[in-house]
Amino acid sequence: MRRRLLQWLAAGVMCAGGPGSVAGQVPDTLPRDTVVFQMRELRIEAMRPIASVSGASAVRLSLQSPRVAAVPLLEEALREIPFVQVRENSRGEAQLTLRGTESRQLAVLVDGVPLTLGWDARTDLSLIPIDAAREIELFRGISSVLHGPNVLGGVVSIEIGHGSVDPARRLNGAQGGVDATGAMFGGVRLGRTWSSGDGGLSVQAGGAYRSRDGVPLPGGVAQPAGADPHRRLNSDLDHASAFFTGRYESEAGGWVSMSTFGYRAAKGVPPELHVRSPRRWRIPDTKRFVGTVSAGTAWGRTPLGTGDFEVIIGVDAGDAQIDEFDTLAYEEIVGQEFAEDRTLTLRALSDHELGAGVLRSALTWAETRHVERLVPGDRSVFRQRLLSLGGEAEFPLAGLGGGFWSGVRISLGASFDRGSTPETGGRQAREAIDDWGARIGGSAQVGRRVRLHMGASRRVRFPSLRELYSGALGRFVPNPGLAPEALRALESGVTGTIDAFGAEVEAQAVLFLQSFSNAIVRTGLGDGRFRRENRRRVDAGGMELLADARWGGLSLGGDLTWQDVNVTDERSPGLSPRPEYQPAIAGGVHVEGLLPAGLRARAAAEMVGRQFCVDPDLGRDVALDPTTRLNVVVSREFDIGGPMGTLQTSLSLDNLADAAVFDQCGLPRPGRLLRLQFRLF
Repeated sequence: MRRRLLQWLAAGVMCAGGPGSVAGQVPDTLPRDTVVFQMRELRIEAMRPIASVSGASAVRLSLQSPRVAAVPLLEEALREIPFVQVRENSRGEAQLTLRGTESRQLAVLVDGVPLTLGWDARTDLSLIPIDAAREIELFRGISSVLHGPNVLGGVVSIEIGHGSVDPARRLNGAQGGVDATGAMFGGVRLGRTWSSGDGGLSVQAGGAYRSRDGVPLPGGVAQPAGADPHRRLNSDLDHASAFFTGRYESEAGGWVSMSTFGYRAAKGVPPELHVRSPRRWRIPDTKRFVGTVSAGTAWGRTPLGTGDFEVIIGVDAGDAQIDEFDTLAYEEIVGQEFAEDRTLTLRALSDHELGAGVLRSALTWAETRHVERLVPGDRSVFRQRLLSLGGEAEFPLAGLGGGFWSGVRISLGASFDRGSTPETGGRQAREAIDDWGARIGGSAQVGRRVRLHMGASRRVRFPSLRELYSGALGRFVPNPGLAPEALRALESGVTGTIDAFGAEVEAQAVLFLQSFSNAIVRTGLGDGRFRRENRRRVDAGGMELLADARWGGLSLGGDLTWQDVNVTDERSPGLSPRPEYQPAIAGGVHVEGLLPAGLRARAAAEMVGRQFCVDPDLGRDVALDPTTRLNVVVSREFDIGGPMGTLQTSLSLDNLADAAVFDQCGLPRPGRLLRLQFRLF
């Protein structure tokens, strides 16, 4: 199978060619490895495929789509993006998996600052507000070496404060709604722009509140005796957030940008239903503040030639309290964990002309400090430092002649990464570790509507402090000897728009191969506990398809991921080759069209194939059967004029069949849920 995939990847490169042109200089308003490749945006479906010079494939999601929850948390938005699996783990955290990778191998960036370099090398997506964002981009696989350290399998990029000052952009808005459980959610944002010549100042601020007593329990799922049979046990949430952004641009082209957001929340942690001793946790208080300040120059003369510079400073500070209870009645506290996290990130980026191409560089330094206090127990302090220096050169091959070469661009990159743990909570110290990364990518324009791309890369990830030293209130056995993971990846794909069957079809097809050396996986010890260990290799190969066809007011589309993921280790011949939560088949299909009275309806099915998990009580794999989830939404937009020119209303019914769909073993997703919401923008 992998040999055939390699042959297909090679074939994709051989057929890449054709006339066309691509923008060479990328302003700060676009991610640095994005090709300026204009395609008609799918406004209602809100999914736009992207190809990049670096050889990465991507999709873009508009947050103004009626199928995205009003005032969404990051988890709710990412569940609407194809190719990724979002699941709630036993800690109550929402995490991503993609192409055989786990959540710690994927980066979440806000205005270029990573939220995933802290104590756990990942972030809880169910708590991150994205009130200020207009869209989200997901870069899969062959990501840029300029994103910083520990970026292996992909990047979720959220822009809040970046973007040129635009007097025509509507900054005022409001959104909110209720659902059938009595949950309420709402938010408002206000802003203003002052423009002068080619410069100006733009500011925006807002806040949101979300509250629910619990999510509905799906049909056929039993809970412990005494629990509400209609509501998932311990699934409540109380969440308040606020943000502020500001951007100033001088007439000469220089700019300064600031963005901040924060939240305070209390939540329950639903217990696993398949084990004898599940976590009996509540998080009565957790808060987080993230702030970024960035500044850049206009494109012009520099000491190194012609180019620009950008500096970013990011601060990520959070506190959390976990209460552990003696029973699932959540009455008597038997243990507590208090955590303080502080991460400081400094980034320096530069673009410079390189003949007909451009040379990009990035230096990223980050230090995270974690203070943990257990009751009963001691106070421990941990600290980790990460450094990444990367450079990429991108250039066209038009100088080799016209025709095929006129639309071809090549990108080459390399990085040096370093990780150290100067404080280890009194546990075994580690030596500093150095490693390297590299990437080659290319793309070719075929006519005006099709682009082919290919890439190959090697990246590394250093184990997080939590993986090395945390016992997770007795659930894990620490392993300070973990080695860094290394990922080698290949990708080839095509993105474009064609006319077929009387419709305009926008599509993306990607083939990928990935291999992790020293992959960190959790293994059950047979006594209800886990231990993280390095396994020799995790291999993943497969195909991703995304398409949307339109006939006037009717559209039909879907996505499909087929993958084969295997774990191999010559040191442990009895190790199961099945990784956790990596289904061979996953995808979705939707149909959308106009109804009378200006209504628009959308019906969608989400499908996940058979997958496996490690049962800590049994010490072996157990299977999760294939599942399908049906969702329906009806919406309408009204032109109301004024500072908020459009009113969008929608009524959605999630999980129409009330199916039992499990994020992971013992943790079902919500049952049938009716939701009414509105947006003013």
